[in-house]
Amino acid sequence: MFWKNTASFILKNRLFVLIGVIALSVFMGYEASKVKITFNGGKVLPVTDSAYIRYNQFKKTFGQDAATMVIGIKSDSLFNKDVFNDWYTIGNSMRQVKGVKAVLSMANVYNLQKDTAKHRFVIKPLVAHVLPTAQAVDSVKQQLANLPFYKGLVLSNDGKSTLMAITFDDKIINTPLRVPIIKEIQKLGSDFETKHNIKVHYSGLPLIRTVVGDLVAHEFSMFLSLSILITALILLIFFRSFFPVVFPVIIVVLGVVFSLGTLVLMHYEMTILTGIIPPLVVVIGIPNTIFILNKYYHEYQQIGNKMQALHLAIERAGITTFIANVTTAIGFGVLCFTNSELLTQFGLVASISIMATFALSLILVPIIFSYLPSPKKQKSGIKDSKVMAKLLTSLDNLVHKKRSVVYITTIVLVLISAVGITKMNINGYVVDDLPQHNNTLEDLKFFESNFNGVLPLEVSIDTKRKNGVVNLGVIRKVEKLEALISSYPQFSRSISLIQALKFSTQAFYGGAPEYYRLPDGLEQNFILNYAGNSGSKSSNALNNFIDSNKQVTRVTFEMVDAGSKKMNVVLAELQPRIDSIFNPKKFHVELTGSSIIFIKGTNYLLTNLYESLAWAIFLIAIVMWILFRGIKMIAISLLPNLVPLIITAGIMGFFGIPLKPSTILIFSIAMGISSDQTIYFITRYRHELRHTNKSISQIVSDSIFETGVSMIFIATVLFFGFGVFVVSKFGGTQALGILLSITLLVAMISNLTLLPAFLLSLEGGVDRTKIKGPDIEE
Repeated sequence: MFWKNTASFILKNRLFVLIGVIALSVFMGYEASKVKITFNGGKVLPVTDSAYIRYNQFKKTFGQDAATMVIGIKSDSLFNKDVFNDWYTIGNSMRQVKGVKAVLSMANVYNLQKDTAKHRFVIKPLVAHVLPTAQAVDSVKQQLANLPFYKGLVLSNDGKSTLMAITFDDKIINTPLRVPIIKEIQKLGSDFETKHNIKVHYSGLPLIRTVVGDLVAHEFSMFLSLSILITALILLIFFRSFFPVVFPVIIVVLGVVFSLGTLVLMHYEMTILTGIIPPLVVVIGIPNTIFILNKYYHEYQQIGNKMQALHLAIERAGITTFIANVTTAIGFGVLCFTNSELLTQFGLVASISIMATFALSLILVPIIFSYLPSPKKQKSGIKDSKVMAKLLTSLDNLVHKKRSVVYITTIVLVLISAVGITKMNINGYVVDDLPQHNNTLEDLKFFESNFNGVLPLEVSIDTKRKNGVVNLGVIRKVEKLEALISSYPQFSRSISLIQALKFSTQAFYGGAPEYYRLPDGLEQNFILNYAGNSGSKSSNALNNFIDSNKQVTRVTFEMVDAGSKKMNVVLAELQPRIDSIFNPKKFHVELTGSSIIFIKGTNYLLTNLYESLAWAIFLIAIVMWILFRGIKMIAISLLPNLVPLIITAGIMGFFGIPLKPSTILIFSIAMGISSDQTIYFITRYRHELRHTNKSISQIVSDSIFETGVSMIFIATVLFFGFGVFVVSKFGGTQALGILLSITLLVAMISNLTLLPAFLLSLEGGVDRTKIKGPDIEE
C-alpha cells in the first residue's frame, strides 16, 4: 500500500514534485560549490583514543610536530663558493616569507658564544652575509665540522648531502596559506637546480599532504568524468536510445551534487576517501534508473498505457530498489562503527548519498518519462538478443544439469583462496597512496637514504614532578634513551634538551669540540645559569624542549616510512628497553608524533574494519530475515556473497596486495552492493513460488531468465564503473577499484550459479504454504 500511495502521489503531483526537486537541487548545488580539499592528515584514531588525546596534549605543550618542509641536495661541490652562497640566499629569502617561522641549513645555522662579562650565551649566525672568497667558505666548513650539534642534522654523515629545514607557522600549516609558501620554496629550488645543475629534492609532511590534496582534486574531476562517460556508453549499448541515456545520467549527476552538498552541510572537507564518493554515486546510482526503466518498459509492453506503466514501475520496482539500496548503504554505513573520523565521514556521506540518489531516481525517472513519448517496442528487446539468450541458457543448464560442478568448483576456489589468505600481508605506509614513480616519493627516499627520513617521531618524557627534567640523573637517562632509539636504522639522530646542553657545554669551554658533552654536577648549574640569562632566542630554544614547569621534556627524531608492519615490531621491541631506562612507576614515556599516530591509526582501523565487516554481514542478514524469514534462506542469501569476499582475500594474498585501510574497505562495500543481486533474484523466485503452481526447477529457470539480464547488466556497469579507479595515481584507490571490480564480477557469477543451485537443492524441502515475509514482486 505504501508504494502504491507513493506512486500515486508522485504522478498526480508530478509538476510540483519536479519543481521541489529542482529547488532542492539548486540549494545543494550552491552548498556543493563551497566544498574544500582538506589540508591536514585525516583523523584516523577516535578523539577518545588515549594515544590521540596524549598527542594533542603534546601539541598543546610543544606545538605542531608536522610543520617542517625540507629541501635537500647531494653534490661534491656543497662548499663551492657560488653553490654555498646561493644556498645561503635561498635560506635568507625563505626567512622573509610570511608564514615561515624558522629556516635551518648548513649556511643558516647559529653558534653559541660565551659572554663572560654578562654570564650568558650569545647566539650568533655562523654566516652573516654572502661570503666573498673560497677561503671564507672553507673556514665555515671547518667551523661546521667543529660543531657536532649539526652533524647528521643539516649535513649527512658523509658530508656530501645537505638539507634545509623550513618550519611553517602553526597557524597556517593546515590552511590554504601554506600552498603559496610551498610554491615559492619550489621556485627557489628550481632556480638553484637550473643554475648549478644539482638536483633539488623536496619532502616533509606539509608538502606530502599538499601533493595528496592536489591529486585528490585532480582525480575527483577525472573519475567523475570517466564514470559518467562509461555509464552513458553502457546505457547507450543497453537501451539504444537517446532519452534512456541522457536523463539517467542527469539524475546521477544530481546525486553527485547532493553528495557534495551533504559533505559541506556536515562541515566535512574532501579527503582521499570522500573524494571518490561522487564517482561511486554515479556507478551505484545508474542501476536504480536501469531497474525502474526496465520495469516501466516491461509493464508498458504488457498493458500499453504509459501512465499506468509508470505507476506500476514505481509500485513494483520501488520496494526492491529501496531494499537493494539499503543493503548497499549498510556496506558503507557500518564504517561509522569504527569511530574513526576519516571513515565515519566517508561512510556517513556515502550512505546518505546512495539513499538520496535512489530517491532522485524513483521520483525523477517516472516524472521525466511521463512527459516523453511512449517507448517503442525495441527499447525492451535487449533481453531477447541472441548473445544474452545463449548466455542465460548456458547458466540455466549449468545449475540444472551440472550442479555438482558448481559446488565442487566453489569448494576448490574457497580452499585455494584460504591458502592465499594465509599469505596476506597487513601493512600501511604514510605515503602509501602516492604512485611509485611520483617525484615526492622518490624525494622521500633521498632523505631516507641520506638523513634517515623526515617523518616526525616525538618522545615525550614526563618526570611527574616539577623541575624533574633538570635533575642530572634524569638528564643522563634521557641521553641513554636517545642513544637507544638512534641505534635503530629507522630513526635519525635526536634533537633535544640533551643536545642543547651539550652544545652549551662546548660553548662554555670556548667551542672546543671535545667538550660537546653533558655537564657534570658542578658545571650544570653554571651552564643552566648562562642559558637562563641568554636572549630570547635561547629561551625559546629551551622552551621547545621543556614545559613551563620543567616537568616534561621532548626528544625529536626523524624516521623513515618503514611501514606499519615493521614499525609495530620495532615499537614493541623498544617499549621494554625504554621501561628499563625509565621506570614506568616513576616516569611516563610516550612515543608520539604524526608518524606514530598514523601507525596506531592503521592498527586501529584494521581491527575495527574487521568489526565493521561483521556488522555489515549481521545487518544484511537481518534485512534478509525480514524479507525471507528462516535460517536456511538467510544462509542461502549470504553464502553466494561471502564466497567472492574469500576469493578476493585469496587474490590479495597470492598477489602481495597488503591489507590496509584502503583495501579492507572493499569487503564491507562489496558485501552491501553484491547483496542487491541476491535480493533481485530471490524476490522474483519467492513471488513465483507464492503465486504460481510451477515447479521449483521451472521457477529457478524463469528467475535466471527474468533477472539475469538486469543482474548481468548491473554487474557490467559496476565492473567498468569501479574499473575507472585503475587509472588513479593513488595506490590505495587503484587497488580499491581493481579488487571491487573483481569481487562484484565474481559475486554476479556466484548469484547466477551458486544461488540457484542452492535453491534447487532445497527443492524437496520447500512448503509453499509456510512461506513467510513480505510479498515483493521483482
